[in-house]
Amino acid sequence: MSESVNGRLKRPSLREQMADNKHSLSILRRLALYMNPYKGQLILSLVLVLIVTALGLVKPILIGSAIDTCITGELAQSRTPDERFAILIRDALCYTAVLLALFFLSRKEHVIMQETGQKIIYDLRNDLFEHTEGLSMQFFDTTPVGKIVTRITNDAESINEVFSQTLVLLFQNLTKVLGFAVIMLVLNIRMALWSFAALPAAIVLTFLFRTLSRRAFRNTRNKLTALNTFLSEHISGMQIIQLFAQEARKDMEFRERSDDLYKASFRELMVNAFFRPLIYMVSVIALVIVVIVGSRNVLSGAITLGTLYIFLQYIVSFFNPIEELAEQFSTIQSAVASAEKIFTLFDETPVVRERPDPVSLPAINGRIEFDHVWFAYHDEDWVLKDVSFVIEPGQRVAFVGATGAGKSSILNLIGRYYDIQRGVIRLDGVDIRDLSLDQLRGAIGQVQQDVFLFSGDIRRNIKLLDDQITDDEMIRAATDVNATRFIDFLSRGYSEPVGERGASLSSGQRQLLSFARTLAHNPTILILDEATSNIDTETEQWIQEALVRLMEGRTSIMVAHRLSTIQHADMILVMHHGRIRERGTHQELLAMNGIYKKLYLIQLAGE
Repeated sequence: MSESVNGRLKRPSLREQMADNKHSLSILRRLALYMNPYKGQLILSLVLVLIVTALGLVKPILIGSAIDTCITGELAQSRTPDERFAILIRDALCYTAVLLALFFLSRKEHVIMQETGQKIIYDLRNDLFEHTEGLSMQFFDTTPVGKIVTRITNDAESINEVFSQTLVLLFQNLTKVLGFAVIMLVLNIRMALWSFAALPAAIVLTFLFRTLSRRAFRNTRNKLTALNTFLSEHISGMQIIQLFAQEARKDMEFRERSDDLYKASFRELMVNAFFRPLIYMVSVIALVIVVIVGSRNVLSGAITLGTLYIFLQYIVSFFNPIEELAEQFSTIQSAVASAEKIFTLFDETPVVRERPDPVSLPAINGRIEFDHVWFAYHDEDWVLKDVSFVIEPGQRVAFVGATGAGKSSILNLIGRYYDIQRGVIRLDGVDIRDLSLDQLRGAIGQVQQDVFLFSGDIRRNIKLLDDQITDDEMIRAATDVNATRFIDFLSRGYSEPVGERGASLSSGQRQLLSFARTLAHNPTILILDEATSNIDTETEQWIQEALVRLMEGRTSIMVAHRLSTIQHADMILVMHHGRIRERGTHQELLAMNGIYKKLYLIQLAGE
């Protein structure tokens, strides 16, 4: 695989080229699998292409025949003017019929291929997004969003042209080249060989162009991905950029990446710009050869003027398919470069996998047990160390501790967004690794510190397009968390538009919607991860009023820095450096005169 060195494309070795070709064929074979459901349309399209190509080859023959039979030559001289006129009318009608057939058949073939190409890309894009949804959180922790977006949009769309146009044109041009060659050989072998004199130069140029364009296209795709990744990250963080007055520096960084893409695209453009004129020069040389040799043969009587006309038309048309073939190879190389990125994403496998035959519980009661759990995000950099506890159904448990103590990691492990390295986590006595992910996560309702809202309206963000949730249930959930205190004052109520990430709402309103969304799905286990940290005093009071009702009958797990919000918990677990150091009720922990009491006194002094 070629690399960019100091702005130039490094020339690959022969072994690297062979490996690259093998890899490209493998990519094309994987792409071809998406064509299987549409074999009928593709075969019909190829049949139409054969007919269209044959009709295109017939056109010069009709005119050449008319020249020999009606204008020059012995046959023309042997006929009366009326006979020659009648033959011309007949040939003109045939030529018109060929043109009409070409128009309708070409249009039909074009429509079939465009429709088929769109269907194939539709399937590919949907499969790619579905696969991405199934990947583990560890993948999203390490992969930029812009990179994923580029794969599903830009890279998928760049493949569209291959299926909708290039494959058919490639077949058509190959057929044309072979058809031209066969007919010229049949008409006059010697003239045909003279016509092919410049063909080796065209073949060498085509293979050279194919090699250069492949490397150029791959480099362009890499630079485009880098630019999209930069844009996605920095547009999302625009508030921070403006807050720290980093616009000038970020603008410079963007210009650097944009310049890289410009240079890569320019190199790609130059490859095309050199190839087309060179092929045109070769075709002109071939045309000159045919004119000189053909004129001499016409004067000597070796061939007729009509035959020379056919050769001239064919030699002009002969190099056009060769030029287009190289461009189609170029398009295929671009598609291969994009497909390589796409299948790299397809080859990503989820770290958290569901068993082939998962255990299905008749009902989830909400008993959670951590049995000597060890967990690390990377290698043995342990976030949790030998953690054990039991939460009984309906119990209210809170985790407290300093930042980095492992509180949020415990919440992520309950939903099995990551897998532990040692120990067991059980839900109702069953190892969560044996449970269906849908059943496990469907039983959990989680309210996070950073609330994410989708573009749409209030109704969509509460229901999440779940048709099983009625409007009455939605309103009841919003009422329980006091979200109706602001929804009722919106001009459109539950149909009020919500911008990207809920930018049109305050942080407190977004948090209330998150509560309503969680309750509307009626979870058995309720997880509150710093759920009141972004809420003002009045809004927090509304939520505190609802918390008692929300937790009734549910296993409730809370993480909070503000100890005043979890004093009512049945059990409080104090985390310190990945271990549980203390456990008990609020009063019991204060009596221990340990870590919890120190945290409490510090907050009390601050207040």
